[in-house]
Amino acid sequence: MAGPHRIAVLAIDEVVGYDLQIPTQLFQTARRDGKPLYDVRVCGVDDQPVRVSAGYTAVLDHGPEILAEADTVIIPGTKAHGPRREGTLPDDIAAALALIRPGTRIMSICTGAFVLGAAGVLDGRRATTHWAYADELRALYPAIDVDEDVLFVDDGDVLTAAGLAAGVDLCLHVLRADHGAAVANTAARYCVVPPFREGGQSQFIERPVAEEGAGSTAATRAWALSRLDEPLDLAALAEHARMSVRTFSRRFRAETGLSPRAWLIQERVKHARHLLETTTLPIDRVAYESGLGTSASLRQHLNAAIGVAPLTYRRTFARS
Repeated sequence: MAGPHRIAVLAIDEVVGYDLQIPTQLFQTARRDGKPLYDVRVCGVDDQPVRVSAGYTAVLDHGPEILAEADTVIIPGTKAHGPRREGTLPDDIAAALALIRPGTRIMSICTGAFVLGAAGVLDGRRATTHWAYADELRALYPAIDVDEDVLFVDDGDVLTAAGLAAGVDLCLHVLRADHGAAVANTAARYCVVPPFREGGQSQFIERPVAEEGAGSTAATRAWALSRLDEPLDLAALAEHARMSVRTFSRRFRAETGLSPRAWLIQERVKHARHLLETTTLPIDRVAYESGLGTSASLRQHLNAAIGVAPLTYRRTFARS
């Protein structure tokens, strides 16, 4: 019988301590029948202590040699000058990365994407990082398709997470992909984090605070939430807000980070999940009550959001 999946977390000098702890905690928590599903180890690019950006130094148990044995390599955020400021890869980091076997799954959290960018791993790929550094990543590594609106990007064998806590979202996504929703949900509950977060990173981007009153879409959003089962379109929302469609769309995106249509789908999926968790309504009825129309539409949107079908979600998350 094969042993646990081997994960090496590569701590690069000036590593972000929060990012460093995310994969070790979540993957070490994942178990089936009491047995660990992952063997998680932390290493550096050499055998020296690693400076942590929070102002302390970590002494690691492993050197870069474990990278050659890993099934997955994770690179947490770092303030390393070369990748972050110059678009260059220092020799010691390059030598460590060269130990990774072809076909190994590679993940980054936050500014760890800059290391992958400097190594050329992300060339021609869609990737993300913390929204505050997305323009820097784009400027240093123009061959990367940078998407700062999402919490993570799964590009098959290379996965990138946005800033800080988005590393939790990515690790739980990988847990779901590797071992199913039940394992991911159990790990999330133990770590006291949500199994899945709706929306993307765009909701956290700093934006000017909208003035209350006629210029805000807040009242229309509250109005829409009270009638998600009704056929709401952009024209109806703009009419309720007493704005032109163009003005409403612009202000809505400025306040929420989403288009009105994307926001409506997000809220309808959120309501459908609530109904699946808390009621025994038939799937067709859940689809109708949430405004998603048919069970097929519910299945499509739920699968796009969290990768599971309605009945599977209900069995996993329904409250007893």
